[in-house]
Amino acid sequence: MNFVGKAFDELDLETSFGQTLTITETHISQACGLFGDFNPLHSDEEFAKQTRFGRRILHGPMTSAYMTASIGMFFYATAVAYLEHNCRFVAPVFAGDTLTVSWRIDELIPKPKHHGGIAVLKGTCRNQRGEEVAQADGKILLLAREAVASA
Repeated sequence: MNFVGKAFDELDLETSFGQTLTITETHISQACGLFGDFNPLHSDEEFAKQTRFGRRILHGPMTSAYMTASIGMFFYATAVAYLEHNCRFVAPVFAGDTLTVSWRIDELIPKPKHHGGIAVLKGTCRNQRGEEVAQADGKILLLAREAVASA
């Protein structure tokens, strides 16, 4: 891939980004194995039918990981490190839901010693009905464009 993402000095408080993905039964099943979490809310359809959700739900950490994927792609080859992530799960995610993640830059903290700075991010994840299913905050250390070019 020759794609290079946004650098620290190319951002402002108007910058926003995101992506969309439809969740499948496979995502839920793979998350069970990936996390080693076979709670029947995720792994047993008959059990899940008897709960308030009425069917199996996606693991919260999988929603969180999906949210961070758009960060990784937006800052492709400009990120030094993803420093912090906090996610709140406000509604269940089911197979068949189409999730749209939206991030915005909330603050920019220059770090000249690191040849860039920290972008403070605020994110939301909504399903196809526009219902918010998760909220997240993150911080990422990024290079400035000049530092990317010389790396």
